[in-house]
Amino acid sequence: MPDRPLIAAVDLGSNSFRLQVIRVVSGSPRPVTTLKETVRLGAGLDGEGTLTAAAQDEAVAALARFAPVLAELGPDQVRAVATNTFRVANNATVFLPRAEAALGFPIEIIGGREEARLIYLGAAHSLPSSKERRLVVDIGGGSTELIVGRQFTPLCTESVPLGSVSWSARFFPDGGLSEARLREAELAARSALQPFEADFGKAHWQSSIGTSGTARALADVLEANGLSSRGISRSGLGQLRQALLRAGHIDHVKLAGIREDRRPVMGGGFAIMAAVFDAFGIEQMDITFGALRDGVMYDLMARRRAVDVRDRTVAAFARHCRVDGAQAERVALLAGSLFDQVTSDEPALRRSLADAALLHEVGVSIAQADFHKHSAYLLRHADLAGFSLPEQERMAVLVSAQRGVLRVPVSPSMWHAVLALRLATLLYRARAASPHLPSLALATTGDGYCLTLPSRWLDQQPVIRFALNEEADVWQKAGKPLRIQAV
Repeated sequence: MPDRPLIAAVDLGSNSFRLQVIRVVSGSPRPVTTLKETVRLGAGLDGEGTLTAAAQDEAVAALARFAPVLAELGPDQVRAVATNTFRVANNATVFLPRAEAALGFPIEIIGGREEARLIYLGAAHSLPSSKERRLVVDIGGGSTELIVGRQFTPLCTESVPLGSVSWSARFFPDGGLSEARLREAELAARSALQPFEADFGKAHWQSSIGTSGTARALADVLEANGLSSRGISRSGLGQLRQALLRAGHIDHVKLAGIREDRRPVMGGGFAIMAAVFDAFGIEQMDITFGALRDGVMYDLMARRRAVDVRDRTVAAFARHCRVDGAQAERVALLAGSLFDQVTSDEPALRRSLADAALLHEVGVSIAQADFHKHSAYLLRHADLAGFSLPEQERMAVLVSAQRGVLRVPVSPSMWHAVLALRLATLLYRARAASPHLPSLALATTGDGYCLTLPSRWLDQQPVIRFALNEEADVWQKAGKPLRIQAV
């Protein structure tokens, strides 16, 4: 890979969009450009969970302002991730292509626990080295991420659908602040956090760290008004609560340190933070500036060094499901070889095919019957560190299509990957007893494919010949003829 020291991380949150460009110098990041757009995308969800046209337009305009900064960077230099609002919006798949076109790069919708992992990675790199366990809390616009970790390793992660934007819209829609409203918001947040008290309580950590907008904004106000000597304290939150109630409306709060872009979501953010302190027994929370975009950046740096957390995730998940490793490797190698013969410009799909092949039998851990359906379910719904939700969906589609009736893939290029995986599993159906495979040639032929094998070898493998002829019938019915040619 040519030396490209500039890399960029884009964080599309529910409250704000952020862009960070850094230069890698001797393996360490050096800031070049940082941009922020306060979009409040989460507030653009209507009562049915649909992202409104106005919210989409504002988001697209913000992304278009990011685009010129990224214009000179290549695909391997940029990673853009989208969080809770993209996860929950029922029209996210319709909006996503428009957003990607405005930005000029693919956007990965990541799951909540993957978001938590990346947040911890960013926070850990910004904190002094320590062997103690830390609780890291990130209250975003649409969700709150909780992580207990030591050094650079997250030990327990969770994402809870509590956000400063959504909570402010729900409990303080007109900005009014009253004891009844604030108490209801705090109790609702505490109720949402209650299932996680056992795993994130103070018995599991020695220090607590707040990161991202809400924690920083609250710490700024507490410190600027002498309510806390550092960060966020329980007593400081109590005093701030009384100040909010005395004001009666968020616009009437006259405290030093309040940023105007944070004022509309301060009520919801405060209520969630107060609930976090109560739920997990926190007395003092320090603040760090490392957050999601920093974690994305460090993860991208690792990928460029060929240290990809997805490789570890695949290996660990395969072990957990007791996958036959030798068989999975055989299938993955052959599927990759066949795919490479019909296309060379689909690196993301090529990666998904390799991972799907290594995990194509994870469903056997549930039941042998219809294992491909079980495999698809697991890959679609498991928390797989390093993977975006679209990547997991792509793997699920592939393993689901490894056998049985063919259904039209979500994109034309998926036909190549589906065929490669089906042929690889078919040719290695006998597993360890499989005969040595000869040289195989796969090519596209107009609207279909042609698989060429040595006739002498095929004559010696009547079972494989029969299975290949059946496979050709399946592809014929799908409108993508597969010709088996013996030479």
